[in-house]
Formats: sequence, structure tokens, C-alpha cells
Amino acid sequence: MSEIAEVKINGQTYELPIITGSEDEKGIDITKLRSLSGAVTLDSGYKNTGSTKSAVTYLDGENGILRYRGYSIEELAEKASFIEVAYLLINGELPTKSQLSEFEANITKHTLIHEDMKRFYEAYPSKAHPMGIVASLLCSLSTFYPDSQNPNRTEEEIELTIYRLLAKLPTISAWAYKNFVGHPVVYPKNNLNYEENFLNMMFSLPAEKYKIDPVVADALNKLLILHADHEQNCSASTVRIVGSSHANLYSSISAGVIALWGPLHGGANQAVIEMLETIYEDGTPLENWIAKAKDKNDPFRLMGFGHRVYKNFDPRAKIIKKAADDVLEKLGIQDPLIEIAKELEQVALNDEYFKARNLYPNVDFYSGIIYKALGIPTEMFTVMFALGRLPGWIAQWKEMIENKEPIGRPRQIYVGANERSYVPLDER
Repeated sequence: MSEIAEVKINGQTYELPIITGSEDEKGIDITKLRSLSGAVTLDSGYKNTGSTKSAVTYLDGENGILRYRGYSIEELAEKASFIEVAYLLINGELPTKSQLSEFEANITKHTLIHEDMKRFYEAYPSKAHPMGIVASLLCSLSTFYPDSQNPNRTEEEIELTIYRLLAKLPTISAWAYKNFVGHPVVYPKNNLNYEENFLNMMFSLPAEKYKIDPVVADALNKLLILHADHEQNCSASTVRIVGSSHANLYSSISAGVIALWGPLHGGANQAVIEMLETIYEDGTPLENWIAKAKDKNDPFRLMGFGHRVYKNFDPRAKIIKKAADDVLEKLGIQDPLIEIAKELEQVALNDEYFKARNLYPNVDFYSGIIYKALGIPTEMFTVMFALGRLPGWIAQWKEMIENKEPIGRPRQIYVGANERSYVPLDER
């Protein structure tokens, strides 16, 4: 017998079905609540509302579990390449050798962007924020491929758009970085793998060939995997709701980039570095800042510690901490900000105040340290996040389209003025 929930409104009882997920999660299906009772639910921020049934990512914040299509994030980060994970998220299964080879080849042939797009970069101010550039150029891709705007796309047309997005975002992102630092752009080299190609486009100079360090490339591979999807977060939900109007995939992904740009979402690792800069420039002992963080009346907060979803240690942080340690040791970085970060990490891991509140360093804390060590400016941190999140956004959009989900249209509880008559201007 199916489980049901009973909702009582003004003495009338309504029965609503309970949906059980594959990991035994429970959800009350309120699809017919309004038609039955005239009432809607109110859940600001959708913190307790399931907007869809999804098979892409499983997240258990209480127990620190994150899985893509059933595979643990720990195993994927240790054994898989980012392109394998992208294939897994988008297609539902890990690729065979031949499938992976074909997938990589189809991405590689689309890494160049139209030469006319170079003019767009030239039109932006020299210090334009890279996220603004990336979001607008992703949306602009739809104008270069007008067939993508057809709401009745074939599977082959959708697949081609997916290949183009995966191939071109690294180029668009690296060129946004070059625009920000005032360097000439570097074209993709298709004999390099995904991470190596991106690093080469970022850091090569005309008179200085960039030597790709395997430790750095491996750390970037892990970062991209760890960021690849995270269930129905702000940006993924944005991609799905924009896509539900049958907006083209380029525009839907562009909307996701804009959502990610916000400091409460993808900007957290940038906030970590800015916090470290504030502590360093202040010059007072670190103990003073720890005391401020513990003082509930003080507005100062330690950025990169704890997580709204994870009530345990962020599983991604355990993985990226090792990568951060490897990168710092390999590069021999001497940076006062990184020294402060290491001290903060030790405090958070050993201080009972932080341990009791599960305020452990999260993935944003360690990713910020890695990007800082690589010499990537803080304004590019969120772009790096977007690069990793792209296959997750695509998978969420693709699932929504294949399931023929309706256009997103949340309800509200109106709290404004009641009906009133217009008063002529000279009588007011």
C-alpha cells in the first residue's frame, strides 16, 4: 500500500501521496494540493521543496555523502578523468574506451571559437570581471549557431550543442583571463588533454612556453570533478527553470553562470582569499580574528568553513586538501596568505568551538588556496568553478528536457494592498 500524508485545512483533510526515492528519501507530492484545497505551500528559498525527481546526483548532507549517478565522489576523484565524469553525468553511465575516445574527439574538434568573438573581448574594459564576459559570450554562442534556438531540436542537434559547450567554455574562459591581465590570447592545442589545454591557454606567453606540471594538472582535474554537480543548487535550478521555457541550451547555461557569480554561491572561494587579505593587512594576531569569529555579536565570519548542506565534513574538502598540499609542496610557494590559511585550518580542525559546530574547512577554502598558488586572480575563481560545473548543468538541463517537465512557474502568497480605486493626479 502506498504511503500517504494527510493535510488538514479548515477542518477538511486532504490525502497526498508520499514519493520515496532510491535512497529512501521521502517527499510529499503536493501537485494536486491547490486544485483540491485552494491552498499552496510557502517555502522561502525552496529549502524544503523538491522541484523535480532527478537521477543525476545524490547528496546526503547529514552523513557527508556525494555521489554522481551512484558513484562516490571519493572514487571518481581518485580514479577518473574530468571528461569521464562529464560523460557519466550527461549520459548516465561511465563510458567504454571507444565511447570515451569518441567523446573526447568530438569535444576536441570544436575548441576554437569564431574569430569574430575576439572583437567582443576587445570591446570590454581591460578590468571587466571575467564572469560577466563568460556569461555574455556563452549566450552569444547561440547567435553563431542559430539552429540551436529551435525548440524542436533533434537528439543529434542537442548532442552537437553539448560538444560545442564543453569544447568552447575553456577557450572562452582562458581568453577572459587573458583579457583581464592584458595578455595576447593563446589558441587551443588539440594534442593536449582537457586540463592541459586549458592551463596552456591560460599561462602560455608568445615568448615563453608554459611547462605543464602534472601535479598542477592533476589538482585541476580533481577540482573540476569535485565541482561538476551538486544536486538542485541555485545555479542548477536556474538552468532548469530557464530551460523549462525551451530557451536554448547556450542561454540556459549562461543563466547558470550568472547565478553562480553571486557571492553566496560560486563566489565563496574568492571571499576566502579576500578574508585572508583582510587578516594579513590588519596585522593583528590571528587569535584576535578567531575570537571575533566566535563572538555572535561581531559581524566577522570565517569564510570557507562549514556548509549549508553538509552537517558533517564536506567530502569534497577531504579530497582537495590533499591536492592543495601537493601543489603547495611542488611549487614551493611562499605566500603569507597561504600561511594564514594553514594556521586557520589547524584551528578549525582542533578547536572544540569549531568542531562542535561542524565548522570544518570546505571545498571553497582549499580551492581558493590552490588557485591563489597557481597565480590565478580572485576574479577568475568563479570562472574556474563554472568550468567544472558545466557538465552538471548540461545533465540537469538534458534530464529536464527528456522528462518533458513543464515550464517553471512558482506560486506566491500575496501580501500587498487589497483592491482600491485609482485617484486622479490633482486629487492626491
